Amino acid sequence: MSTIKRDLCLPGFIVDLAQIEWALYCTRQKAVSWDRKIDTITVNPTLTLLSVGWENLVKLVKEKSSEPAVVKKMADVYVMVWRDLKTDKVHIREAGDIDLLSLKIVVEKIPFKSAAESGGVTIGAIESSVNRAIAQGILIGPDSRIRRNHSAPSDTVPEMASYMSADIFTLQWHITQACDLHCKHCYDRSKRTALTYHHAKAILDDFYSFCSDMNVRGQVTFTGGNPLLYPRFDDIYRKAAEFGFGIAILGNPSPIEKIKALVEIEKPLFFQISLEGLEAHNDSIRGVGHFKRSLRFLDELRELDIYTMVMLTLTRDNIDQVLKLAGLLRDRTDFFTFNRLSTVGEGASLLMSEPREFESFLRAYEAACQENPILGMKDNLTNIIRLEKGRDVFGGCTGYGCGAAFNFVAIISNGDVHACRKFPSLIGNILDHRLGEIYHSDLAQAYRKGSQACHNCPLNIVCRGCMAITYSQGLDVFKEKDPFCFLALNPKKSVQIE
Repeated sequence: MSTIKRDLCLPGFIVDLAQIEWALYCTRQKAVSWDRKIDTITVNPTLTLLSVGWENLVKLVKEKSSEPAVVKKMADVYVMVWRDLKTDKVHIREAGDIDLLSLKIVVEKIPFKSAAESGGVTIGAIESSVNRAIAQGILIGPDSRIRRNHSAPSDTVPEMASYMSADIFTLQWHITQACDLHCKHCYDRSKRTALTYHHAKAILDDFYSFCSDMNVRGQVTFTGGNPLLYPRFDDIYRKAAEFGFGIAILGNPSPIEKIKALVEIEKPLFFQISLEGLEAHNDSIRGVGHFKRSLRFLDELRELDIYTMVMLTLTRDNIDQVLKLAGLLRDRTDFFTFNRLSTVGEGASLLMSEPREFESFLRAYEAACQENPILGMKDNLTNIIRLEKGRDVFGGCTGYGCGAAFNFVAIISNGDVHACRKFPSLIGNILDHRLGEIYHSDLAQAYRKGSQACHNCPLNIVCRGCMAITYSQGLDVFKEKDPFCFLALNPKKSVQIE
């Protein structure tokens, strides 16, 4: 071959180039048949990995200009050719070290923890490289096992298909009861001893195993109390980052130096604080000076390029201040929304809005969402309005309607696990049982299934109301629907999904 190349004045890389061209041709022509129901991460069956002795041959293949790419002789160059099984698009590029590592881990079935230990990196780094390869279609990941398993009218509606299964599971971790505020609507001021750092690390390890078993990515949302008051918060935050979890914080305005220290470890996905209305009303609930401190804190977080969220607890006393506050926050935060008051704990001393007043407010709020970019939709009942207006439904409270014990659980400082933290919904204790056992328990499945009254609703998958509100009204959360539901208030109304 070398003699032929010399006689014809062909470049030295012609053989390697021909191999790449042939692999590219075969990948474009070959019909693909594969089992979509896989149990573990696997290599895309269309992937061809070629070892070549020249750099930039891919650029030569893809080059559209008349000027040839600069090809260099180099050892250990690998080229990948594959078809994305989701988009049917053919891709070709040189493989980097991260690509080769991901392929080696999957082909040799190396546990992520072992790969991290032998490579001297974090589990999160390994997870990230493998997830990147899955996102690019080089590897194929198994379907999430976090999936609705009950039948409802909306199950067969194409628009609802994406809400049937979740690929992220959130652990809302009330890591401490310690708090520098004493809000009038706080749903739990009880005295509980925080878990030791040893137990906290064990929870993260168990959560990682749970996410691996369920084929989902994990997110840890630290809250409290004020999570930054946990004695070794920086250390447990670092451990969560090392596992590769997405991390968020629900907390109070805090010294910005503490936040900078966390950013050095891993920038949080978001930092959420709460405001309860305009300054006078907010400070009557959260303490004098809290409103101004919150605005300063939001400005400081923006300087750190941290995504900020503001949450309001909706009551009869602040319902007329929500949209005014949203206007004031328009250039101050990235996202603003509300939760309805759950009359649990000290919140029992406050008043919920009247159902008809709430419906009127929600209609005005949904309309305002079209004008104010920071307004976010969270309340599940908003979907009734959107369907009436012919707009697409949205995922509701946790992205999948009521996420209680579905794509979300709450752990409080003593290890108790609740389906939802806004009302008593104990399903186990993480010190007594693994999260997987708790999640698959009969009680957790009952919360996941929701109220019997909602089973035949066409909005079931993206709604099911709010069980905390149902509980607050003294109703059975497994049998009764959210008493604020528009369909309950207006039985002659019907909602149809085309």
